[in-house]
Parts: sequence; C-alpha cells; structure tokens
Amino acid sequence: MTLLSRSLRTRWYWIALAAAGFALLVVALYYQYVLGDEPCQVCIHARLWVVAFTVIAFFMVIPHQHRRMRLTANLGVFIACAGLTERARYLYQLENGIGDGSCEFKLGMPSWFAVDQWMPLLFEVRNLCSFTPKMLFGFSMAESLMGIGAVLCLVAATAIAMDLFEPHQSALN
Repeated sequence: MTLLSRSLRTRWYWIALAAAGFALLVVALYYQYVLGDEPCQVCIHARLWVVAFTVIAFFMVIPHQHRRMRLTANLGVFIACAGLTERARYLYQLENGIGDGSCEFKLGMPSWFAVDQWMPLLFEVRNLCSFTPKMLFGFSMAESLMGIGAVLCLVAATAIAMDLFEPHQSALN
C-alpha cells in the first residue's frame, strides 16, 4: 500500500479536508465582514458547496474508517467540489463577460431549504454578481475557487479509485 493510499484512508485526510473547508469559509467571511466585499448569489452557492464537503469531512473524522463509508463520503466530497468548481467557473464567466448568465439578489433556494433566512450572516445574498476580489498571486476569487475545487475533486476521485481498485485485507471493509 502506498503512502498516498494510506494517507487517503486515515482520519488525517478528513481533518485536512475539514480544515481546508473551514479556511475557505474564514477567508470568505474575512472578505465579507472585514474588507466589505459583499457576496452575490453565486458566491453563496459556492459557500454552500464548501459547507457540504466540510460537514462530510467533519463527520468522517468520528467513525471507524470502513471502505463503504469512505466511498460514500468521498463521492459526496467529489460532488460538492464539482459543484464548487462549476459555480466558480460560472462566476468567472460572469465577471469576464463570457457566456450567458445572470445573477439575482436572492438565493433562489426552495422554502424548505431557506438557509439564507436561517443563517443570514453566512448565507444572505448582499450584492449582484459583478467581479470577485483579487487573492494571492493576482488570481481572482473565482479563479482561486476553480483551482481549489478542481484539486479537491482530483483528490476525492483518487481516494475513490484507490478504495475501488486496490485489494483489501479484510472482506469486512
């Protein structure tokens, strides 16, 4: 078993994933509340995807690492990170005038999932889509999120592949 394979099967993988999601949320809230860059509808959609993979990772720290549970959780992480990448790409297109699309001043979720009303400090839309602020190395926030989402998709896909295709020591896994 390789070092990568062992690493993706430990609690440390899930702790690192949860820490990455938490860091992304802290950065978003810093830009919102300290620097005054209010979030748009698509930004909040991206936050929801970040919260999704962060919650999955947080809950995977707790149980014993069974193969089926890891596969299911990594599939959820892959879907959330793909959603994050798609929303960041859409936002990048909006801010650069590429493609068709628009942004609304409401979140657009169904009434049974009114997270903008339940947690407005985190999920309330406060701006229309226009541009995203510059981050490290001159990348926009949309570009940064596309890259981060793509890398996390690749990591989750690797973890899924390793669980599916590597031989396992126990039939109970």
